[in-house]
Amino acid sequence: MADGAGGPTTRDAPWPVAMLSNKLKEYLDRLGTVWVEGEITQWGISAGNVYGKLKDVDADATVSFTIWSSVKARLSEQFTQGDRVVALVKPNWWVKGGSLTMQVFDLKHVGVGDLLERIEQLRAKLQAEGLFDPARKKRLPFLPGVIGLVTGRDSDAEKDVLRNAHLRWPAVEFRIEYAAVQGDRTVPEVVRAIAKLDADPEVEVIIVARGGGDFQNLLGFSDERVVRAAAEASTPIVSAIGHEADRPLLDEVADLRASTPTDAAKRVVPDVADELARVEQTRARLGMRLTAILTREIDRIEHLRSRPSLADSNWIVDRRAEELTRWVARGTELVERTLERQASRVGELRGHLRALSPQATLDRGYAIVQGADGHVVRSSDAAPAGASLVVTLAEGALAAVSEGATGDVRTGASTVTSTGANTGTSTGASTPNPSESTPAEPVGGRE
Repeated sequence: MADGAGGPTTRDAPWPVAMLSNKLKEYLDRLGTVWVEGEITQWGISAGNVYGKLKDVDADATVSFTIWSSVKARLSEQFTQGDRVVALVKPNWWVKGGSLTMQVFDLKHVGVGDLLERIEQLRAKLQAEGLFDPARKKRLPFLPGVIGLVTGRDSDAEKDVLRNAHLRWPAVEFRIEYAAVQGDRTVPEVVRAIAKLDADPEVEVIIVARGGGDFQNLLGFSDERVVRAAAEASTPIVSAIGHEADRPLLDEVADLRASTPTDAAKRVVPDVADELARVEQTRARLGMRLTAILTREIDRIEHLRSRPSLADSNWIVDRRAEELTRWVARGTELVERTLERQASRVGELRGHLRALSPQATLDRGYAIVQGADGHVVRSSDAAPAGASLVVTLAEGALAAVSEGATGDVRTGASTVTSTGANTGTSTGASTPNPSESTPAEPVGGRE
C-alpha cells in the first residue's frame, strides 16, 4: 500500500478510499467561498435545514446545496422553487458519503434592477438586429380555421382562450401544445412547442398564453431563445403573457400583442354575431344604394322618353322617307342624262367608224384588185397582160385576167377580163368600178 503521505500510486500500492476522499476534501476546502447565480429548481426543508438544487439560467448545469437551520434563520427573504437568486457558497465534500454539496452561507434574490438592466440590454441587441421592426410583422388571418395554443396544462389561460374563442366562433379548432410557463423548463418547452405548431401546415396562427405572475415568473418569455424562435416562425405569433402592465420581450417580436389571454381570443377569433350583424348592415346599405341608383335611372329614362323627339318616333321615318324619295329621283335623273349623253356619243363614234370602213367605200361602187400573190394592184405595171387578178366588190369577188394597160387617162387602170365570180373577200386598195362614176364620199359620210 502507498505510504501515509500519499505518494504516487501503483496497482500494487493504491490509495485507500478514505485517503482519496480526504484529499478531495482538502483540495475543495482550499477553494473558499464564491458568489454564484442561478435558479432554484428544488427547495425542500427537513429538520429545519434546507436541501435544494441550483440550476444555471442559461446552460444545462445543476449543483446541490444545503442551508443549515442556523443560516436559514438569518435569511431576511423568503424563497421558493423557481426563484432566481445569488448565493454565497462553499464546496463541501462529505467524506463518509462521497458526495459534493454547496454549503450556503448567504442567499438573496437577484435584484429586479439587475434583471431589468439585462433585459434592456437584450432588447437593444435584438432591436438593432431588426427583430422588432414593424415591417416584419405578419398579418393575422381574418378567420383562422385552426389555431395553435402554447400554454400551461390545465391553466386558467388555456380555459380563458378556449372559452372565449368558442363563444365567439363555435366552429374554430385548436391544436394545443403544453409547456412549462415558469421555472427552468419554460424556455426549452416553449421553444419546442412553437416549432412544432409552426411546422403544422393546418395551423394558421399561434397564441402563446400565460396568466399573470410576478416579474421573475415571466422571465422565461424574455429569454433570447424564446424571442428568436418566435421571430423565425413563419406562422403569425400572438403574445398573451401576464397582464396589461407586463411587457416581456416576446411581446415585442410577436406579430400581435394581447393584454391578456382573453383579449387574445377576442382579437384572433371574430365574433359570429358581430359578423352576421355587419353582413346584414352591409346588405341593407347595398340594397338602399341599388334602389337609389335604379330610381334615378328610371327617372332619367322617363325624362328622355318625354322629349318630343322620342314621344313620337314616326317623324324620324317620315323625314328619312322624304329624303330617300328625293335622292332616288335625283339618282334616276342623273342616270337618264348619263345614258342620253353616252348614246349620242356612241352614234357619233358609229358614224366615224362607218366612214372609215373599207366596206363603205365598196358600197359606193369601188372595187379592190389583187394580184395572184395577194398584193393590191396599185398601178398598171403591176398587172401586165395575162396576169391573173381577183376583183373584190361590195358584194362578192370576181376572178379576172389583165389585157394590159390601156390609154384611159381618166382612170389610169388596166383593162381586165372577168373569168367568173368568186365568193371570197379581201382587203386592199380600191379601184373605181366602171359602172360607178360617182366619186367616193369623204370620211364620216352617210351610213
